[in-house]
Amino acid sequence: MSDSTQAAKLDTSNWPSINALTNPLVAHLVSNAKALRVGVSKSDNGATIIDAGINHAGGLEAGRLIAEICMGGLGHVNIQSSTTFPHWPWMLSVHSNNPILSCLGSQYAGWSLVHEKFFSLGSGPGRAIACREDLLKDLGYKDQANAACLVLESDKVPPVEVIEKVSRDTGVAVENLTFILTPTRSLAGTVQIVARVLEVAMHKIHTLHFPLDHVVDGMGSAPLPPPAPDFLIGMGRTNDAILFGGHAHLFVKCSDDAAAKLAKELPSNSSRDYGRPFAEVFKAVDMDFYKIDPMLFSPAAVTITALESGNTFTGGKLDAALIDQSFGYQA
Repeated sequence: MSDSTQAAKLDTSNWPSINALTNPLVAHLVSNAKALRVGVSKSDNGATIIDAGINHAGGLEAGRLIAEICMGGLGHVNIQSSTTFPHWPWMLSVHSNNPILSCLGSQYAGWSLVHEKFFSLGSGPGRAIACREDLLKDLGYKDQANAACLVLESDKVPPVEVIEKVSRDTGVAVENLTFILTPTRSLAGTVQIVARVLEVAMHKIHTLHFPLDHVVDGMGSAPLPPPAPDFLIGMGRTNDAILFGGHAHLFVKCSDDAAAKLAKELPSNSSRDYGRPFAEVFKAVDMDFYKIDPMLFSPAAVTITALESGNTFTGGKLDAALIDQSFGYQA
């Protein structure tokens, strides 16, 4: 099935404005900045900058709220205890009742923002106003709003040139733009990245050309890794939390055969690059993401429930040993 066929079947007429849903969450983050240990400032050209881990400590709760902002106000993220991984007792759980719009239309980090030495991939609801990505064109959804927010996995404030580009592409005045900065090595950054466990599953579903309109609901969970002072190790741990410890449960409208096939193809162990910590894989390809098998980016285990029959199919596996190796467990 082609991407265009996927898009043709999506009825977006009743989809809400994710920016309208998210703006109150951004306002809450700003108004509670001191309690959440985030910094709020203005760029030289008037955009709001929220620092959640560069010069301000941020924290787990800031990361949880930012993850819900990333999901366009259509997702719930919780931090809870778990016995799944004996040495890592805390886990993120994620749910969205509109995983297509929440995960692909908002949370996916797909908007490349570049100027001179600055580079970051933008995620969050502002993407759906600009619609600069093929993925959003596939969805056939375009949002409209007077205020917008982007989340950047960055330890640098975007230059005014990037902010002005976002303003031009969205049609939103600079003073109504908010950029939330969550460095990979920060607590908030760690949370908001691992909270993408459901989004990663949805993106793999899109890559596999499974009809998106067949996905009705979804949940996911993944262990919370310790941040690392080294960027590469920190990035590896957040990826491995999903690749080796993530579990997605999707409720789909399809035949049992199609559900069983999806359960087999969706997990990360279907990839030729599976089996080593992500930092090692990344180094082996000279830190070029495009040389990594795209089939790797998915949860370790999946549960697929076919709503028409009520039958459930599973695939993949959780790997506690690889989680321990990646997270730096000292026996």
